[in-house]
Amino acid sequence: MPFRYRGHAMDRHPKFEHSRFLGDKRTQLVYDLDTWEDAGVVNEFVDLGVALSFGPDTLGEARNRGYTPATADARRMRRAPRA
Repeated sequence: MPFRYRGHAMDRHPKFEHSRFLGDKRTQLVYDLDTWEDAGVVNEFVDLGVALSFGPDTLGEARNRGYTPATADARRMRRAPRA
C-alpha cells in the first residue's frame, strides 16, 4: 500500500504506522516521516524490506546507530544491509 500525502506529512505505512523515524539499512539515512514529502523514496526501501524503525522513536537513537538525517540532496552508496 503506497503512502499518500496528507498536508505536509505522509500517511504512515501500515507496518510502521506508529513510527516517526524510518531508516534505510542500505544507505544508513534516517527519514522523518513528519517532514519528508517524497513518498517514492520511502516506499522503495519499505517495499524492499530494508526499513528499520528505532526504539525509542527519536532522531537521537537513529544517530546512536550510525544513521544520518536524510535531506533532499543526500546521496550515499547503497550497500547490502548487514542485519
